Amino acid sequence: MLIDAGLGPRIIKKRLGDHGIDFSSIYALLVTHDHYDHIKSAGYLSEKLNIPVYATEKVHRGIRNCPLVKNTINGATKRIIEKGESFQIEDFRITAFDVPHDSSDNAGYFFEFGNHKLTLATDIGAITDDVAYYAGKANHLVIESNYDEEMLLNGRYPYFLKQRISNGTGHLSNRQTAEFLANNCSPHLRNIWLCHLSGDNNSPDLAYETVKNELVGKGIEVGVNINLGVFRRNVLSSKIEF
Repeated sequence: MLIDAGLGPRIIKKRLGDHGIDFSSIYALLVTHDHYDHIKSAGYLSEKLNIPVYATEKVHRGIRNCPLVKNTINGATKRIIEKGESFQIEDFRITAFDVPHDSSDNAGYFFEFGNHKLTLATDIGAITDDVAYYAGKANHLVIESNYDEEMLLNGRYPYFLKQRISNGTGHLSNRQTAEFLANNCSPHLRNIWLCHLSGDNNSPDLAYETVKNELVGKGIEVGVNINLGVFRRNVLSSKIEF
C-alpha cells in the first residue's frame, strides 16, 4: 500500500525499486488530504494502473477539482472511507481519523496487522483528542515535526505564511511534537519516526534533538525504552521490517 502519492509515477517506481519492491505489487493508495504535494499521481495510479484509491468523499472531491491532477480516479477504483469506521485491505485493518489541517479534509491512519499497531499522523495543525487517542494505541508512530519555532519566526517566509503554518490548522512544531510525546508516551510504544520536516524552517538534527531532549527529561531513554528516527526530505529512507 502507498500512503499519499505526491511524487511523479516514475519517481515512485524508482524509489520502490530501490527497495526491491515492484510497482505492480501496489494494490492500494490511501490519501491523507488533497493538497497537490500529496495527490500528484493519485489519478495516474487509478486510471492507468487500476489501483484503488481510498479517501474520504471530501478528499475525492478535492482531487477531482484539482486542475494539476491530469488523470481521473475512475468509478471502479474509487473507495470512499469514513473517519472512525474501520475497513479491511488484505491482512490490514485500517481506521482513518480526523486531523486538523487547512485542506478540504484531512485524515490520519491507524493500521492493525498481526501484533503490530501503527499510526501515521501528518499535516497536523494541533494535537486533538483523536490524534492523541490513535497515537496512544500505537506500537509504531509516524508523526509530523514540521518546523522549529525560532527558525519560522526569524525566517524569510511572509507573515501570512508564518501564520498559516502556526495557527492550529497548519503544522506541528518540534516543540509541540516533543511535548506531546514526552507527556503521552505509552509503555507499548516502541518506535517513533518524525516526518514532514520543513526544508526552510527545520533540520533533521534539530527535530531529533528537540524531541529526544524532551523525552529524556521525562525519564524516557531513547534507544532503550523507545527508538526515535527522522524521515529526511528528498532522501529515500532505510527499509524498515517488523
